Amino acid sequence: MTDQLTLEHVAVNVAVETHVKPLLQAIDLRLAPGDYVCVLGTNGAGKSTLFNAITGDIPLAAGKITLAGQEISHEKPEKRARLIARVFQDPKMGTAPRMTVAENLALASRRGQRLTLASRQLRQQLPAFAQLAAQTGNGLEKALDKPTEQLSGGQRQALSLLMATLKRPELLLLDEHTAALDPKTSEAIMAVTDKLVTQEQLTCMMITHHLEDALKYGNRLIILSAGKIVADYDTKARQQLTAADLLTYFG
Repeated sequence: MTDQLTLEHVAVNVAVETHVKPLLQAIDLRLAPGDYVCVLGTNGAGKSTLFNAITGDIPLAAGKITLAGQEISHEKPEKRARLIARVFQDPKMGTAPRMTVAENLALASRRGQRLTLASRQLRQQLPAFAQLAAQTGNGLEKALDKPTEQLSGGQRQALSLLMATLKRPELLLLDEHTAALDPKTSEAIMAVTDKLVTQEQLTCMMITHHLEDALKYGNRLIILSAGKIVADYDTKARQQLTAADLLTYFG
């Protein structure tokens, strides 16, 4: 089976006064198509830096990144966005606030396409958008004509998820996407996330600080520390882990 995502000796540095500090150190990682990987690590371990290296928001100091058979190591973030979708911790970051829910979904449906002055045919798409939004279970389908800035945090994050997955990405990055939500809403968003990722068999990496989620979701778990991958558990190995086992990496 061909790898979907490959990182070979990826390194990222930052200049600190008179010396260079490594943020990622020779990361080697291979994801098969459909891998659903939880990413754990302490603050400063390099989790978001890893995502930023993949999306091109931080340049590589060394190494090579290949996604869906294409080397993207030096492509600009805008070009990588045709292949990669990302949902951030802040629900406000994934949507256009003054556009309606339907308008946001219409925009997401054209991701990777050249934007033109052609009609959006928004009205014709409303039934499909309503059916799509109903999957979230939080009333989003009743808010298609509402500006996104008027949604609750949970609804807005659910919309971000739908937008990220509406046009199947080659890689979905979830960057602590439930961290800003209350426990009940977080649980609901994780249920939606799991449904979308597993049904569509998306290749996904999800950063989380919730140990229970790291043990419950996905088929693989990697742990970062000081810019290195210090553990990589497949499904069978992860099933033997407990939250107490994971806590040892946070000491």
